[in-house]
Order: sequence, then structure tokens, then C-alpha cells
Amino acid sequence: MAKRIEGTTPKQDGYRMPGEFEEQEQIWMLWPWRNDNWRQGAKPAQKAYVNVAKAISEFEPVTMCVPPTQYENAISRISEVNNGNIRVIEMTSDDAWIRDCGPSFLVNDKGGIRAVDWEFNAWGGLVDGLYFPWHEDELVARKVCELAGVDSYKTEGFVLEGGSIHVDGEGTVMVTEMCLLHPSRNPDKSKAEIEDMLKNYLNCDKVIWVKDGIDPYETNGHIDDVACFVAPGEVACIYTEDKDHPFYKEAQAAYNFLCEQTDAKGRKLKVHKMCVTKLPCYLKDADSIDYSEGAIPREEGEISIASYLNFLIVNGAIILPQYGDENDALAVEQAQAMFPDRKIVGVQTTEVAYGGGNIHCITQQQPKVK
Repeated sequence: MAKRIEGTTPKQDGYRMPGEFEEQEQIWMLWPWRNDNWRQGAKPAQKAYVNVAKAISEFEPVTMCVPPTQYENAISRISEVNNGNIRVIEMTSDDAWIRDCGPSFLVNDKGGIRAVDWEFNAWGGLVDGLYFPWHEDELVARKVCELAGVDSYKTEGFVLEGGSIHVDGEGTVMVTEMCLLHPSRNPDKSKAEIEDMLKNYLNCDKVIWVKDGIDPYETNGHIDDVACFVAPGEVACIYTEDKDHPFYKEAQAAYNFLCEQTDAKGRKLKVHKMCVTKLPCYLKDADSIDYSEGAIPREEGEISIASYLNFLIVNGAIILPQYGDENDALAVEQAQAMFPDRKIVGVQTTEVAYGGGNIHCITQQQPKVK
């Protein structure tokens, strides 16, 4: 049985969060089902999730966690693509964003694995959270740890989503001020206190604070839409020179800022450019999304955060969002240049963007224990 570790921190115990580019054991996902978030009864989103799981399963195992009422449906849809590398497990959840409500896995250099179970409040709690209640999502990290047989640290009273951090596994974590300093996360903590929590629970020595994300309303600006580590000392960052693009200002600011930064080991960052979509992505068929008191209403034509940067690194591959946009091929080309030794696998995920995120947001990697 997986247990709670109390009285110490990962840093004290010699555990660190590895970079996403380090070897992985498996990928965890949650099944989409909410009719008040996903259009057309979540069926198009389910198809996209299945395609993402299929792409990942060519390289490593996937565990898809599915609420009881969707179990038969998920088994049936996944069985059409399953190569034996996708398992379906029953698990109750409030929505389908395991990056944010799932555990952040940690390893040490002695073959040990643990995890951090961050406090989750649906991206803003009662201030500007996206749905209420969120108690099932708050339990997802613990359930995953139980299934994986991994002991965990609970950050009581400290809220954080996995999409709001990116680490290099060598002492550096990258975040945005927009998200981590937002009044709906940890208003009782100073920037220095938030830094201390990150350093203690991820075992980092340096926090790189990018100012703004590109999604101020839903995630309050998660880093994983803007920049990520592709290797120690190297980051990818969204970039555009189109002044009319809705992400222009934030992309330019993040790119110029990161070009001046050093990591925990004193290396000046090498910054790779990742294009944005040529045309912005806007929500369609909002009238097919149910209204409910507990969720923020979706509106026709609202901007969807379609970022190519929201890719997932897996063993031997990059699972990259594609949107049917003119820049899809350029994004593949740029990703290949960043990851010459990995296969770039594009998956059409506009439906995931309509729901509020993308491939990185709907997955959570479990590292392989050395």
C-alpha cells in the first residue's frame, strides 16, 4: 500500500523531479466526459484522447483512467486501436486533465520513486475556478499513487497544477508569474515562499519566472503552453513575428526573457523557437455544450489555446498537437530540429484545445526507475 510521507520534503530525502526527456515507465491519462465542458457530448474529445493514447502506446504503456459510467464506452473505443499497450482502469474524476490534478513523480539515484500530491482547486477555487465541486479530481493523484505503489508527499494548503511547472531534472524549474502569483492559488504566500515550496518539493535550486502565459482565463497562464525544457540547458519557446496574432506580445516577451536566462548550473539557456498557429483557434458549436451551475459557461467563438508547445516527450518520440493549420508542418519540422533522435508524431487535437488544453495537459509521465 502506498503511504503518505510526513515530516520531510523530497529535497531532504534526496528525491527530484526528472526532466520529461528522461526515460519513462508509462503515461497516465483521464477520460473526457463532462457535457458542460466538451462539445457534442464529449464524443469528438474522446476520439482525440484515443488517438493521443494510441500514438503514445507505440512507444510506451498508457494507463487510461475512466469514470464508472464511461467504462464500457472507453473500453470499446480504445479496443479499436489497442496494441496491447493501453490499459483501462476505473477511476472517478471531475474532468480529464491529469497533468494538473495528477501526481508529479520523483526519483532518487538509488532506484527509488515517490510523488508529490499537490493541492488542487480546479484552477482557481472559489475565486475563478472552472468548476465546482472538484473533490474527485483532488483525489486523482492519491489514486494514481496507490495504483502505481508509490509513496507521496501531500502539500497541504499549497495549490499547484502540473502544467504550471517545467523542470530540467538538474535543479531548474520554469514557471509563470501570471499563474503562480495569481490570487486564486496561494494568496497567503509571498513569491519567496512559493519559490521555497518549489525548491523543496521538486528538489530545485533555481526558479525561472517567465512573466505571462497565453491563457489568462482558464489556467491563469500555465507555462506548458509557452515554454519547456527539451534538454538540460535548452528550452523551447513559442514565437511569432505576426503582430496581429493574439499571442504575439506574450510570445515575444517570453522568448526575449529566456534568451537572457541561465539555469541552476549557470549555463546560458539555448532557446529554440516554436511557431504558433497561423490562424487563431476559436471554439465552435458552443451550443452543444450543456449549461450547468457548477461550471463556467462556454461561448461560441471564444479563443481556444491551440499551442504547438503543449507537446509530450515520450521514450523515443514527441507527441505533437496538430490543428489542421497552415503551420502544422512547420511545427513538426521545428520539433524535429529540437529532438533529432526522436520521432515526431503529430496528432490532430483541435478538440482538446476546445476543452481548454492539449496533449501535455491530458497526460502525466511516470519516470522509469534507474
